[in-house]
Amino acid sequence: MTNETVLNGRYRLVAQQGSGGMAVIYKAIDQALGRTVAVKILRPSLTNDPAFLARFRNEARSVANLAHPNIVTVHDVGSDGPTHYIVMEFIEGQDLKRIIKTEGALPVERALNLAIQICGGIGFAHRAGLVHADVKPQNILLTREDGVKVTDFGIAQALSDAQPGERQSVVWGSPHYFAPEQAKGERPSPAADVYSIGIVMFEMLTGRLPYTGSNQQELALAHIRERIPMVTEINPTVPDSLAKIVYKTMSKDPVARYRMADQLGHILISYRDRGRENTLPPAAPPPQQPMMPTIQTRPPQQPMIPPAPQVPLQVGDPLPTQRYDLAPQAPQGGAPFRQQAAQQPPMTGGGAGGNSRPFPTQGVSGQTSGYIPAYSQRRETTPTLDLVTIALAFLAFFAVACLIPLYIAVFQAQFG
Repeated sequence: MTNETVLNGRYRLVAQQGSGGMAVIYKAIDQALGRTVAVKILRPSLTNDPAFLARFRNEARSVANLAHPNIVTVHDVGSDGPTHYIVMEFIEGQDLKRIIKTEGALPVERALNLAIQICGGIGFAHRAGLVHADVKPQNILLTREDGVKVTDFGIAQALSDAQPGERQSVVWGSPHYFAPEQAKGERPSPAADVYSIGIVMFEMLTGRLPYTGSNQQELALAHIRERIPMVTEINPTVPDSLAKIVYKTMSKDPVARYRMADQLGHILISYRDRGRENTLPPAAPPPQQPMMPTIQTRPPQQPMIPPAPQVPLQVGDPLPTQRYDLAPQAPQGGAPFRQQAAQQPPMTGGGAGGNSRPFPTQGVSGQTSGYIPAYSQRRETTPTLDLVTIALAFLAFFAVACLIPLYIAVFQAQFG
């Protein structure tokens, strides 16, 4: 067909986009609505059977009722003479098969996200009672944002409803992704779609197919008889837990697989979420508050330091305050003490009101033990007996002693 072909006077074919065993796809313009669409024209080998065409129209109408972000929307189905077609939304992007051929094995995170979207679209169809029956990368379109759009619902299902004798006279599509029961000629079920999704996942993670054969018969026998390969045998970087999920999905017995695409999708989502939890960075610790100076005081139960023994003072002996003063460098007297205290910088924080300042304390052992408040310093460093008191006492005693002879002389003068 040329660019001048217009189906039913409405859909003008612009360019061929791709082809498969069942249909040829064209980019077209819907002249009635002025939008770009994709038109899939069935091959003549399929349109010769009126029963198949009836089933195809019924399937196309059922798919048109599916509204899901991961399913290509069907707009119309019709015919123009011998040409039978289906009109769908046009997707800007490439099919998954072309991407795998270009890039090889996809990163695990990307393959996992694509598989979850595939399960979302096909699982939605399963809940509506539809089976795709031909899940393969060629039928999975990717948008520029890596969004999945599953296409080709209807054709394969209509083909699978044909009688065994009828099915042998038409092209299968791609037996590389058929479930073993499909290869045996049995009617496909949702479990068959799950198997095909497993083959697609295997190909995304390894860049190759699990089974090969020179013809359709060899491929069918490989799906039925050959050992199921593990993804990690080809790509060791794939986590073992994900490889086991793919292995279960590719089980030969439908009962051993996940029953529907929704179930597989939930398993994959749970696996992805667990992986993200295990790789999240640890939560940042709360900011530390600046530590305030610790005020250490003598415990109440600690015995007090015994008072200094009362011994006569001798010349050159140290004063009692020099022996037992908790602050050896504290000034003596009132005025010098106030002057030195004014010169020392104030302390921020600490005791009540923030007006205490650090002052090293020294116990009997001579080791610095911490800080005490200023009021404690003044209380504990006040000397109990200072030099002025001793001098005054001595002068008083001397004065009294000097007055005694005077009193005696006066007494004798008066009564002698």
